[in-house]
Amino acid sequence: MTIDRYMLTVLSLAVCTSELPAQSLEPLPVDLEVELARSALPPHLRADATVHVLRPDTGFEVAVEGTNGFHALVVRNDPAFVRGEWHYDTYRDDLLIPIAFDQAGVPAQMRVLLDVAAARAEGVPPAELRRRMRARFARGHYPAPYRVGISYMLSPILRAYRDGGESDAVGTFTYPHYMVYAPKVTNIDIGGGAGISQPFVLESGPHGFIIIPAGRAEREELVASYAAMLDRLCALRPEWCLTGDR
Repeated sequence: MTIDRYMLTVLSLAVCTSELPAQSLEPLPVDLEVELARSALPPHLRADATVHVLRPDTGFEVAVEGTNGFHALVVRNDPAFVRGEWHYDTYRDDLLIPIAFDQAGVPAQMRVLLDVAAARAEGVPPAELRRRMRARFARGHYPAPYRVGISYMLSPILRAYRDGGESDAVGTFTYPHYMVYAPKVTNIDIGGGAGISQPFVLESGPHGFIIIPAGRAEREELVASYAAMLDRLCALRPEWCLTGDR
């Protein structure tokens, strides 16, 4: 079992599964989407970050021009689908992945997410999109980050594939964490993979990350401070409700 599968399987999750994922994608209210995107960042970076919002018929566009070099967005297509082996013939409409990048991650890691959203907006079929993305990675179309840097995923809510692309199971949970760009680094290199509360490597390779989980106190503070935002999301869709032990 890979560490990302282990991580998302054993976390205390509030899991909601859609039996029939829809092809359509409804946009979030813009103010809610901006707040959710910013929640991926630590407090001192939120106000001055560039924020991208999703237009389902065109892809992402900049809604807030920032000044600090960080970019935040709410991804609606989990990149784990690229490495998944299940029959991928339907786009999900319920995923929520708030994520932010520094300047080193924008032309490398974030570019992948923008391209996927644009292709879906253009009507590229799901299976074709996966084939296309795999081919791009194989030929080096997406560069590794040009320096060490960081991507933040500190939001109090995340709805994504539960086991890192090994199946199409989806969960809604709280798992704020830091992701340090670590091209070609393995768990052996860092002594990682001992447990979900320890650093570990995700996707060892040119686009790999060292995942550093936030502590329990930080998780609880995030959930409490974003209670109103979480209530709004829960009111929009039951799949976006956090329940149980976080």
